[in-house]
Amino acid sequence: MQDSAGIGMAAAVGPCASIPAEQMDFIRQVLDRVGDKWSMLIIAVLEGGPMRYTDLQRQIPGISQRMLTHTLRQLTEDGLISRTAYAEVPPRVEYALAPLAGGLNEIVKQLIGWAADHHDEIRANRSRAGTTASSAPRP
Repeated sequence: MQDSAGIGMAAAVGPCASIPAEQMDFIRQVLDRVGDKWSMLIIAVLEGGPMRYTDLQRQIPGISQRMLTHTLRQLTEDGLISRTAYAEVPPRVEYALAPLAGGLNEIVKQLIGWAADHHDEIRANRSRAGTTASSAPRP
C-alpha cells in the first residue's frame, strides 16, 4: 500500500500488518524466490540428501540446464542450499539443503502434496472456466 506521496505503508489488518512497510519489498522478493516452482521442487528433491547436478536434473523433469543452474545459484545466494565442490578429477559438486531451509522444506512438501491431492479438481475447474469463458461474453 502507498500513501498519496508514494511512500510504502504497512497493511492495517491481515497477515501483512505485522511486517514493517520498509521490509515489504524484500519479503515479496523472498516469497517470489521460494514460491517459484523450480525452487520448490529443488528443495523437495534435496530432502533426501546431497545430490549432484545431473542427479537433480534427472529428478526434476522439464527443468532446463539454464533454469537449474540459475535456480541453484539463487538458492545458494540466499543460504537455502549449500554447494560443495570437491577437488577431484573429474571435479565433483554436490548440492544439499542448508539448515535455513529445514522449516521451509516441510512447507514445500505440504504444498506439493496439496497440489497432487487436488490436481483433478483444479483441472476440472480450469476446464469449466475455459468452456464457460469461450461461450459467454465477458462483462
